[in-house]
Amino acid sequence: MRRGELYRVRKPSESDPRRYRVFVVVSRQVLIDSRFSTAICAPIYSAYEGLSTQVPVGPVEGLKHDSGIHCDELVSLPKSSLTHYVGMLPPAKLRLLDDALRRALQLDEG
Repeated sequence: MRRGELYRVRKPSESDPRRYRVFVVVSRQVLIDSRFSTAICAPIYSAYEGLSTQVPVGPVEGLKHDSGIHCDELVSLPKSSLTHYVGMLPPAKLRLLDDALRRALQLDEG
């Protein structure tokens, strides 16, 4: 498992109306490689409003539709649920993801 990979997760929460949701792994690689059982992920929705905390993604990344990564809705998911690989963000999208996460968490660029 690598930072920036997309996975389809079955029923990630009781409040999610969808049977499946795609997430992108945003945890730092050292955490992903550790024995820690969860990873921090950002959900991907078909809605993309162009907010500074969203990143556009689509078929190039392995999705069926144009969508958006929503960095304002980070969740911790069990690594064991991240088994259905969808795709990987290219380096340019990873940089956009980093910028969106900084904005979502109000972190200074450094």
